[in-house]
Amino acid sequence: MKIIYAHHPEDVKHYTTEKLREEFLMEKLFVENAGTLSYSHVDRIIYGGIYPIDQKVTLDAGKELAAKYFLERREMGVINVGGPGRIVCDGDTYDIGNKEALYIGRGTEELYFESVDSNNPAKFYINCCPAHAKYPTVKIDQEKAIKRPMGTDGNMNKRVINQYIHPDVLETCQLSMGMTVLEEGSGWNTMPCHTHERRMEVYFYFDMEEDTRVFHLMGQPNETRHIVMANEQAVLSPSWSIHSGIGTKNYTFIWGMCGENLDFDDMDHVAMKDLK
Repeated sequence: MKIIYAHHPEDVKHYTTEKLREEFLMEKLFVENAGTLSYSHVDRIIYGGIYPIDQKVTLDAGKELAAKYFLERREMGVINVGGPGRIVCDGDTYDIGNKEALYIGRGTEELYFESVDSNNPAKFYINCCPAHAKYPTVKIDQEKAIKRPMGTDGNMNKRVINQYIHPDVLETCQLSMGMTVLEEGSGWNTMPCHTHERRMEVYFYFDMEEDTRVFHLMGQPNETRHIVMANEQAVLSPSWSIHSGIGTKNYTFIWGMCGENLDFDDMDHVAMKDLK
């Protein structure tokens, strides 16, 4: 598990492209029959990929969590971006298809991930954060998710926001999670942009063709930077940073947030004239 320490925005102003990528970009999430995770000191989020091919994959709490088991003090959200899969939580089996989600409550001890078909393996993307209480484990398919169509063709940002792990869908401690799908011909996400001091966010970009790239924008509104991202890569966004992007073609991304506020619309909006 890679450990990522907190970043002061005054320091980030001086980062090179290589340093930005090293500190904020997760380039490879899916390793065969393994879990590949990053642990950020920003709100203590853990994010990454679990890729079972022909073996079950479990998660070890290890020294990083100093816990008896991975979810002893944590809750988790999972969205499958691959073939059909299964997640076993304390003896209960959940079949999770492509673009279906599972919220797993704190205190779940037995936890493993597997694919139904090794020729079409599941790819589980996870966000996991500290939890002060236990809430029931819930499967969320696309019918249960809240859908918010947004944007216009003229602004090149026509998209549908699917809110999977959201207060209007189920109870959690601090985790929110969902998926935004851009329509063909659209490339912008989260523009006009915003920050939110009360929580952080991670974006995971996927459903991209081999040559498609997203120029992910980050930094303070008056000190923006960019990271060029390819398919199935994730990027960390501290609370002081904007998080927006423009793609060479349409794409899909999963957003996950944790912090002290579960209100999805609690954003500090940035006027276009203030971007630099």
